[in-house]
Amino acid sequence: MNSGCGVEGEKPRDEIKLIMRCDDLGFCHSANLAFEKVYKEGILTSAEIMVTPPWFNEAVEIARKNPKLDLGLHLVLTSEWQFYSCGPILSVTEVPSLVDNEGHFFPSKRSFLAARPKPAEVEKELRAQIEKALKKGLNISHLSTHMFAAKFTPKLKAITKKLSAEYKLPISGDVGEKRGEWLPTYDVPHLKKEKVLAGILKKLTPGLWMIVNHPGLDTPEMRAMKTVGLGEPGELKHVAAHRAAETKALTSKRIKQIIKNRKIKLISYRDILG
Repeated sequence: MNSGCGVEGEKPRDEIKLIMRCDDLGFCHSANLAFEKVYKEGILTSAEIMVTPPWFNEAVEIARKNPKLDLGLHLVLTSEWQFYSCGPILSVTEVPSLVDNEGHFFPSKRSFLAARPKPAEVEKELRAQIEKALKKGLNISHLSTHMFAAKFTPKLKAITKKLSAEYKLPISGDVGEKRGEWLPTYDVPHLKKEKVLAGILKKLTPGLWMIVNHPGLDTPEMRAMKTVGLGEPGELKHVAAHRAAETKALTSKRIKQIIKNRKIKLISYRDILG
């Protein structure tokens, strides 16, 4: 159910259009498997792929096997996972202000900004990430930002907008979509995720909406995922249980029925950007 249809005779302005954006494709093997499941069996419409984690190449293969899958490039400047940190595409000698003593990205907004990242290095690294995705032959339709890092400050926003214009890749959130509530990955008990998503869908009004999700599976690999002490709100715990619950919600018959009953049109960024 990855492409909704409008209703004959229904005026476009009365339509509820929904982008179901799922973040962190390429993050790990379990995430990749969850993305494929949610795309084939659920309601995912746009997948945000990361080029920096070690499971990126598997994500590329998934994309190649599913050429109709809409891909956004998830720009990465931070890496929040303990024992699973990733670093830049470029050599650390080229972007020293972006990495810690071990050559990894910083784990949080606070630590990233405290390191005083140099704008020239940020632009160089983000450009390298875009080029890597394009050289892999991925049909990228838009950009998005992991943990909002590439939008933390006005200077960072300006760099991201510059690259967006140069590569003709619009930024998710800046193309007229209204922001639906996030499916609360960590603030809501995992057993209530489907109920929460159902409530969000029932409240949508006519217009273009986006809801952000983070699918995963409850596997030993994902159970081992823990964040470094971010020292900020939003510390991630029980990652596997929460992300698996999102996968379950996004493939739920109940959720699909609500979408059908409300005549919600599921669309991707590729659909609206042409």
